Amino acid sequence: GYADAGFTGADDILTPNLDALAASGVVFTQGYANHPFCGPSRAALLSGRYQHRFGFETNPAYDPANPIMGIDPGERLFPERLQDAGYVTGCIGKWHLGAAEPFHPNNRGFDYFYGMLGGGHDYFRIDLTKPVKEAYLQGLVRNERPADFDGYLTTALSRDAVKFVQRKQDEPFFLYLAFNAPHAPLQAPQEDIARYEAIKDPKRRVYAAMVDVMDRGIGELLTALESNGLRENTLVFFTSDNGGPQAERSNPGKWNGSSNAPFRGGKGNLYDGGVHVPFVASWPTRISAGQTFNAPVMHLDIARTAVAIAGAANSARSKMEGVDLLPFLDGQERGAPHEAMFWRNGDGRQWAVLAADGTKHVQDKDGRRPQLFHLPDDV
Repeated sequence: GYADAGFTGADDILTPNLDALAASGVVFTQGYANHPFCGPSRAALLSGRYQHRFGFETNPAYDPANPIMGIDPGERLFPERLQDAGYVTGCIGKWHLGAAEPFHPNNRGFDYFYGMLGGGHDYFRIDLTKPVKEAYLQGLVRNERPADFDGYLTTALSRDAVKFVQRKQDEPFFLYLAFNAPHAPLQAPQEDIARYEAIKDPKRRVYAAMVDVMDRGIGELLTALESNGLRENTLVFFTSDNGGPQAERSNPGKWNGSSNAPFRGGKGNLYDGGVHVPFVASWPTRISAGQTFNAPVMHLDIARTAVAIAGAANSARSKMEGVDLLPFLDGQERGAPHEAMFWRNGDGRQWAVLAADGTKHVQDKDGRRPQLFHLPDDV
């Protein structure tokens, strides 16, 4: 959720590493995910294109035998563009863009993959005796072979990311570290939950511990960059794939302990609670520390920025739609990167348009008709 890190206002969850990352670069106060839930948001992030351009509007079920249910093989993902520019690419954590062979990360621009192909996983165990369902108890995957993990999953992913940096320190690399934390199930080590005994709500207490462990893992990764002499010249983005789930009349148990304050709605909504997310960029040699950037930006822009910096091609096939943010951060460009930004969900039953001046037009699933807001006056 937007308000679950110190730099966005949390006072009950400890995120010292994220706060330091934010202070070392720029905080995008109007940073947006491209979709209000997992899979389509990631499709936009990795393609650099609006995911409804190629029909990716819902989460794919976990089905390794289904050669259709995944991100369109005709779409060129931005790690593949970076490979062409000489980068080694790695993906660690949650994939959720299709489980069959055509969609496997190793076939979509990643030299290395360790994580889960589905939408989530139990944080402590693998149990192959249970029904597969959405693969929360299935084994992990390392490249194209079965894999496991020891201890707590978030920590295992962080440590694998550190090893990737240590192995690739002499090569230009791109690493996509996609934690599944703090996605369900709500699970954390008991000693970390105990650190938050002052939080009375049991969901929020476990959720806080999950975010805390993720923050420490991010700290380990940043330390690895530093100790290998890479931190100053490595561009690091941090963001979330959507807002935190909130209770609804039809599903009061949906809340997972997250906070999207001060925004309305949450995961699944196109109000800001569903898509307005923490969004940070840090690159000490190029981005001045302590900045805030107040114009709207999107996950699409991460791909476009990375490809521009790497000198890779934005080819006519699957042409990326994001904006290179760096000129806006170093003073070469003024104003807003986007005249307007767009969302669509549920075969068009939900949609939103946000203009650069903060005017937002929304047709959400709970609204009988479209609504018009001016966010600077009515966030």
